[in-house]
Amino acid sequence: MISQFFVLSQRGDNIVFRDYRGEVAKGSAEIFFRKVKFWKEDGQEEAPPVFVGITLLKNNVDGVNYFHVKVVGLLFVATTRVNVSPSLVLELLQRIARVIKDYLGVLSEDSLRKNFVLVYELLDEVIDFGYMQTTSTEVLKSYIFNEPIVVDAARLQPLGPAAIFMQGTKRMPGTAITKSVVANEPGGRKREEIFVDIIEKISVTFSSSGYILTSEIDGTIQMKSYLTGNPEIRLALNEDLSIGRGGESANDCRSSYGSGAVILDDCNFHESVRLDSFDMDRTLALVPPDGEFPVMNYRMTQEFKPPFHINCLIEEAGHLKAEVILKVRAEFPSNITANTVVLEMPLPKYTTRASFELEPGVTGQRTDFKGANKKLEWDLEKFVGGVEHTLRAKLTFSQELHANIIKEAGPVSMTFTIPMYNVSRLQVKYLQIAKKSSSYNPYRWVRYVTQANSYVARI
Repeated sequence: MISQFFVLSQRGDNIVFRDYRGEVAKGSAEIFFRKVKFWKEDGQEEAPPVFVGITLLKNNVDGVNYFHVKVVGLLFVATTRVNVSPSLVLELLQRIARVIKDYLGVLSEDSLRKNFVLVYELLDEVIDFGYMQTTSTEVLKSYIFNEPIVVDAARLQPLGPAAIFMQGTKRMPGTAITKSVVANEPGGRKREEIFVDIIEKISVTFSSSGYILTSEIDGTIQMKSYLTGNPEIRLALNEDLSIGRGGESANDCRSSYGSGAVILDDCNFHESVRLDSFDMDRTLALVPPDGEFPVMNYRMTQEFKPPFHINCLIEEAGHLKAEVILKVRAEFPSNITANTVVLEMPLPKYTTRASFELEPGVTGQRTDFKGANKKLEWDLEKFVGGVEHTLRAKLTFSQELHANIIKEAGPVSMTFTIPMYNVSRLQVKYLQIAKKSSSYNPYRWVRYVTQANSYVARI
């Protein structure tokens, strides 16, 4: 049970506000933003997703529970004064953001402001007097009557990994990002198409010698359907796919199918997925609901080849000076390019200055020394497969090196996004749609993306 729901911009502007129970002060949005913006408790730079704020109500101090998630730069917030499950409220906020995106086509401050009537209509159907009713895009279509006002995608600023699908290539059309499930194409016709995205977030920890200490993949097969009539779909995965090692049934996501080339530790499926033939030919059958939904979530700890290899060397270079040599090599094919690559490295707390030297002739790279938190930052707009880049940083310290500098610096952490590439080798072999007629041939798009979840190299 929640009392209020509101959406704030990065500047703290209140875009959407709905008070369901009248139990929390109207100024809770301002109180929340002030707490989040100036959060410095326990050495944390960002506020946790759940915290208790102290609000003064009629000379009485009253505790208000704040729950929030950040989606494409927007803060989705819920407040309550009762004891509720944090995971339930956070999941509800994520689903509200997804439903709004399904109906508006794109989630941004501009689209929310232009479609505030539709957004409030959705909120009134999703939540009634603080209680969740439904977050199904398909069910809500029976109760929503307002048409979305389309926002020009060209004016949108890419705010997240989803922006990689808006590059304009034939393999990665941007329509899935900016298209509403209820709006038609110009002329009143609906473009029949379906998108399947295999999104993998990888976590890797390297030792100081370059060996892999831990590695894990958290993956999702995400589907977004724009097919009228919801025809049945068959999605075929690798035939040599093996799930688990316990030999249990496919319905429990365990199978004795054999030791395939791709071994998933565990997985779970959307409620619409039927597993009748999964053990036999690794095919998923489903009738996709409207909007975006995860067909399958999976986890993999089988050894895989990391997309990047990091080498870091630190040497003392005289009185109160040291030099850092940072090398990164892309271990994926040359026809693949990673985007928004960022490397960060904490430096000794007594570092006062850092000067940088990049390779001659390189473009699209930026370096920075964050003096406030003593951190080196290296940004690379694009990173082509098979290429190695090097950064040299000369550090100046404010005191004698009484301790081992290696113990004071690092580790190196890395974030990146690699379109049309996945490390697990999990693939969609074919996407079959039940035909309504001989002329029915919808567009099918299958896309891959790999992102860094926790990519760390010790020094």
